[in-house]
Amino acid sequence: METLDHTGKSCPIPVIETKKVLEAAAPGTSVEVVVDNPTAVENLAKFAQQRGYGFTRGAQQPADFHVVLTKPDAPAAAPGPAAAAAAGRRPVKVVAVSAPTMGEGDDRLGATLLKGFLYALTEQDTWPDTVLFYNGGAYLTTAGSESIEDLRRLEDAGVEILTCGTCLNHYGLADSLQVGGVTNMYTIVETLMAADVVIKP
Repeated sequence: METLDHTGKSCPIPVIETKKVLEAAAPGTSVEVVVDNPTAVENLAKFAQQRGYGFTRGAQQPADFHVVLTKPDAPAAAPGPAAAAAAGRRPVKVVAVSAPTMGEGDDRLGATLLKGFLYALTEQDTWPDTVLFYNGGAYLTTAGSESIEDLRRLEDAGVEILTCGTCLNHYGLADSLQVGGVTNMYTIVETLMAADVVIKP
């Protein structure tokens, strides 16, 4: 079994490099991946789930974490955006929030505007498929945010709420997440690329 050492590599490199190896590998192939932080472990776990790969958590040391991903013998092909559109599905809408404020100028006003935007989002006839939070936007999904209840209402209705794990760690918010899940830059890019409509308040 091949071992990939991704210690010291930041998001999304461990996921991307692992993806390359597994895509080129024969069905049934397993690879061990070594990373040095729990966020990378969760990123790999999400990647495995999305691709239908087997995922096993292995040895854990203070400085590194070992996981094993296994390519299935007969992976199911997922329909791409074009195929889904041809099948008559509605457009995929993604909201991308990159700051705790909306617009430029007065930050207090910007915070009020963004709070109002997220509330107004819950009052629309159609809701987005995913709301992404990254950089300073990570504050909106963590303890102390005045938008938690609005975001929970969206999540309860089936809207995917995702916050960048690297951003949570950078701001010391990893233990403060109140709504949604943690994601990585590879998934953020993939989600934006697959969207028909991207809204950035």
